[in-house]
This record gives sequence, structure tokens and C-alpha cells, in this order.
Amino acid sequence: MWLYGTPNMPRGWLAKKKEEAKEVHRSLKIAAGIFKHIKESHIPRLITPAEKGRDLEARLLEAYIIQCQAEAQEVTIARAIELKHAPGLIAALAYETANFYQKADHTLSSLEPAYSAKWRKYLLLKMCFYTAYAYCYHGQTLLASDKCGEAIRSLQEAEKSFAKAEALCKEYGETKGPGPTVKPSEHLFFRKLGNLVKNTLEKCQRENGFIYFQKVPTEAPQLELKANYGLVEPVPFEFPPTSAQWTPDTLAAFDLTKRPKEDSTKPKPEDVRPVKEPDIKPQKDTGCSVS
Repeated sequence: MWLYGTPNMPRGWLAKKKEEAKEVHRSLKIAAGIFKHIKESHIPRLITPAEKGRDLEARLLEAYIIQCQAEAQEVTIARAIELKHAPGLIAALAYETANFYQKADHTLSSLEPAYSAKWRKYLLLKMCFYTAYAYCYHGQTLLASDKCGEAIRSLQEAEKSFAKAEALCKEYGETKGPGPTVKPSEHLFFRKLGNLVKNTLEKCQRENGFIYFQKVPTEAPQLELKANYGLVEPVPFEFPPTSAQWTPDTLAAFDLTKRPKEDSTKPKPEDVRPVKEPDIKPQKDTGCSVS
């Protein structure tokens, strides 16, 4: 999910993108609610359990719910950055979003790689990307509090997380699996973070050399951040009321438990092997004509 353009775009274009972003944000919350409703209200009522690795399996539905929440929060982060909200708020939102992606990956960890390998690479690269965002903006908060040494260490950790995200982008592109392959590392929103981390780290190092002269900690700062705003929750979903035409008698006719069982004694049809037709060479003077 990479939505926003640059601030110097035409106003009409930016307004259109903002409306699209709102629609994406709303749609992802509704989608999360639909997945949650299906998982909690309908999957337990299935006569035949969902196949492993299929869309109706509980683990996959849970991953869908969490990913929809995470991608909706990406829209919130992009908006907060565009409007230049406090770095502490952006860091907290990024940290919560990274945790969402980590949780979604953990949900898929028990699935066979054939079903989940490519998907998990995507979730992991997004987790590393937003961890880098969290450390970057947390470093800005520390610098504003005159904790320049800790800010440098936070930015160094952001640099490491961004490098991991870049490596995972390459691995993701090389991993086979269902679904199209996007290229996050080529998107402007991705590349801008790399430049932001680099420039902010250089700024902190300059300020420390001229003003603060603080020791850089060996341990990375703990990101114990909690966002009070912008967190996404699934929109509750319910199916519309049942039509009056669906009477108890009509519904009873669709009782799958009463369907006739398959006759195991009935012989199965034999496989019909294809018969190769002989090549017939055209003959001259057949007496046939086409008018």
C-alpha cells in the first residue's frame, strides 16, 4: 500500500489522491470486518472443514484481517507525514503497523511454505520497513528532547531495518507463489524513507559533534510506543435481513445433511484413451468439386 505523491503536485491531482486514500482506508476497514464476520460466525458452521491453505481456513482469515488493518494504517501514516504531525505520533503509528505485519506473519508460520512463503516475505519486508520508520521518527523525537546520542543510536537501528527491508524486497521478488509480485523497493514512498534515514542520521551526527558531545549507546532504544490516535479497527459487518421468500420449508430443501450418499458399489467409469486418427493424404481426381 503506497498511496501519496509529493507535495508539489497540482492541487487537483492531490485532492483526487486524498479522496482515493479515504476510499482505500474505508474499504480496508470494511474488508477486515467482513473477514472477521466470516471467521467468527460462519466458518464454525461449515459441514466440511476448510482445506488447509485455502481461503476459508481460520489461519488465513486471521491473516487477512490483520493485513487489512495494517494496510489501512499505512494510509494513516502517509497522511500524518504529509500533514507534518508530531514525530512521536508517526513513530507510534509505524511501530503499531510493524507489529500488525509481524502478527500476520506469525499467524502464517505454521502453514506449508508452498502456500505461505511468498506471502510471508511480503509481510516481513513490510514489518522491517515500518520498524525503520518507527526508529527514524523516534530518533527525531529524541533529538528534539536533546538526547542526541540516543537519537543517533535510534537512527542507526532504522538504517539496519531499512537494509533488511531492501534485502527482503529482492527475496520476495525471487520467491515463487500464488498472486502477482509487486515491487515495493521501486516505489517513491519506499525510496524516500531511505533518504530520510540517511539525512536524519547525518544531521544528528553533526549536531552531536558541534553541540551535544554525547556518547552513543551500544544498545538500541526500546520502542515501547503506543499510538493513541489513528489505530484501525474492523468495521462490524452483518448480512442484510433474509428475504421473506426464504420460508422454513424453502430453507429445509437446502439441507445438505439429507443429501443421498454416494453409492460405493457403483462401478466407476473407465478412462477413455484417445485414439490417434490415421493421417489421410489428399488424393487427386476424387470427383468432388466445390462450387
